[in-house]
Amino acid sequence: MVLSFHPNIVAHKNILCAGRMPNDEDQAAICLSRAVILPQGCSQALYRLCRKYCAKVFPNYDARFDFPGKLGQTRLFQKVGAPFPHTYAFQTVASCYELFGKQTHEFPLDFPCVFKSDWGGEGEGVFLLKTPEALEHALKRAQLIEQSGQKGFLLQEYIHSSGRSLRVVVIGEEFFSYWRVQRDASQFLTNLETGAVIDHDSDPEFQEAAKTTVCDFCAKTGINLAGFDLLFSHNEKPPQPLFLEINYFFGRRGMGGSLKYYELVDRAVNLWLKRQGLSL
Repeated sequence: MVLSFHPNIVAHKNILCAGRMPNDEDQAAICLSRAVILPQGCSQALYRLCRKYCAKVFPNYDARFDFPGKLGQTRLFQKVGAPFPHTYAFQTVASCYELFGKQTHEFPLDFPCVFKSDWGGEGEGVFLLKTPEALEHALKRAQLIEQSGQKGFLLQEYIHSSGRSLRVVVIGEEFFSYWRVQRDASQFLTNLETGAVIDHDSDPEFQEAAKTTVCDFCAKTGINLAGFDLLFSHNEKPPQPLFLEINYFFGRRGMGGSLKYYELVDRAVNLWLKRQGLSL
């Protein structure tokens, strides 16, 4: 039996678990299943339960839950040996001061540099810091946020990328890529919400290089459903793709919209099942 918790994928048995914790009935169904299909937004509790009682689970979210947040992703990049900008990761502001002291003008990264909160997506909690004073302000803001329980941040080398980033999406065994290009050259972020536009066609050789890099990363980590953000440094010749972030929730406009996205997921699931000797 193939069990689906995905609202858009019909299997031999379908269960919806959105908005609730998995229960004994869910566990019993998982135990009887030869494969389980999960939605993009499945909880860690549901994923762990499926992985415990079923050998075949799609998508593979081991890395998502074993290396959570931007700090976790940095550890994953380091573990796999993936290329990414020079980065310092901190659980608290106090740990940053402990390592470097409170004299922000002596900080080892050159300015401008980038501050990234461990939480948030699509540019939320990400700031370009142009001066030591801006860094000091960001750290004080982070201290206030820590009082609410949201902790962790990165301080990262700024990569000059001419106002664009590359999104590489993996869906099963297929890889797709497109640029997000900022029309406003003064705008730091390159996500669509800040005015960037989608470009599928420019620099195909860079896109192929990035897809090859991401494919290798996925082979090492098992990731088979995610959107990767990468930059190419224009200070390097030839430019090399650098990992910025892994998005397990990602926009679908660059993929042709939700209907196209679900079509691709359905195709990936069926191919994955075929590889397991199963079918719907």
